[in-house]
Amino acid sequence: MENADTIFALASARGRAGVAVVRVSGPRAFSCVSLLAGHLPPPRKATLCTLKDGGKPLDQALVLVFEKGASFTGEEVAEFHLHGGVAVVQSVLSVLSGIEGLRTAEAGEFTRRALENNRMDLPQVEGLADLIEAETEAQRKQAFQVMQGALSKKCDLWRSDLIRAMALLEAVIDFADEDVPVDVAPEVKTLLMSVRAGLLEEISGHKASERIRDGFEVALVGAPNIGKSTLLNAIAGRDVAITSEVAGTTRDVIEVRLDLKGLPVTILDLAGIRESQDMVESLGIDRARQRANQADIRVFLVEHKTNAENLGVERRKGDIIVFGKSDLGDSEGLSVSGLTGAGIEILLERLGDEIADRVGGSSSIIRQRHLEAIEKAKKNIDSALERLDVDSSYSELTAADVRFAILALDSLIGRVDVEHVLGEIFAGFCIGK
Repeated sequence: MENADTIFALASARGRAGVAVVRVSGPRAFSCVSLLAGHLPPPRKATLCTLKDGGKPLDQALVLVFEKGASFTGEEVAEFHLHGGVAVVQSVLSVLSGIEGLRTAEAGEFTRRALENNRMDLPQVEGLADLIEAETEAQRKQAFQVMQGALSKKCDLWRSDLIRAMALLEAVIDFADEDVPVDVAPEVKTLLMSVRAGLLEEISGHKASERIRDGFEVALVGAPNIGKSTLLNAIAGRDVAITSEVAGTTRDVIEVRLDLKGLPVTILDLAGIRESQDMVESLGIDRARQRANQADIRVFLVEHKTNAENLGVERRKGDIIVFGKSDLGDSEGLSVSGLTGAGIEILLERLGDEIADRVGGSSSIIRQRHLEAIEKAKKNIDSALERLDVDSSYSELTAADVRFAILALDSLIGRVDVEHVLGEIFAGFCIGK
């Protein structure tokens, strides 16, 4: 897709830096390099140039150019690697804005052009967005795999099998009067079952992938004055929660975000759970129970004689029971002290192990849109298999189910291409010979 406009923008972070990168993309990218640098450097070779505005020097910069079809956007692209002073960057941007045919890029427009020019597909674009936002190592790895085409490659394989299956069905339907050499039912079923298994594997790993992307929530649950806020402050390494000997001090949810074994985790400090006549405290306790039940893992802080079941929060597999305020006396089992720090490393290690176990089967699905498209494809494949079991004449409805499954995957990737069906038919059969 050819864009008439040439766009430019600062591609690195704003503010003072050692190096600042200004990117230009579009049909006038090379001409603006010649205008500022006095000549066009060889493609893909960093060249030291003095940038000038009408003979007046702006900066000495490294200039890179990428030819059309061999750049990130698929267009002619130029990059100016400037000294990162605010005034330097502003002067170059000002000159570019005055060149006819150039305009400032809109948010995400470089990536949009990469999509429009088939340099990336939709999941890769989404993976790139997540890579930029990644805060932990697990998030980085997941986003990088999707940006590199992990999901797209799987979709291509599924799509290829479905096209083959539909081609076989269409061949029998459209050329019923011709001699079809073999019964295609076994191959069609094998292809559909193979794709279905792959889709199920992705669906089953979706929740783990979602948690890697969005993070896990761990709720600290316990009675008032058990040491939850002190423990949260110790984990955070700073005072994020008010601590007091007065019961009911914490009335709202306090959150601390941290990186635990490369995974994003939010620790929630909730109001102490007890029966209260104070209306405001009661609201905080109700909210605490609600958030605790919604959290992925609960850490129950209890005293030696306290039963965690009496806190009104559902206990689930993976939850951890910890004795609080271990500095006041020994307790059997895991115990911690937010005051002295005792036991905190062991607790975090336990949490990290539990969370790592939960993401072991993650898939390439990182967004709800991906899940919906794959579930739609599976639903159509299930329908096609059911029809094959009861209709040996290969009805057009069966072929339509397979076609809709292909369209669902095409919607995931962002493309529709029916010509491959005809190509597969004529490549696989000598119809009408």
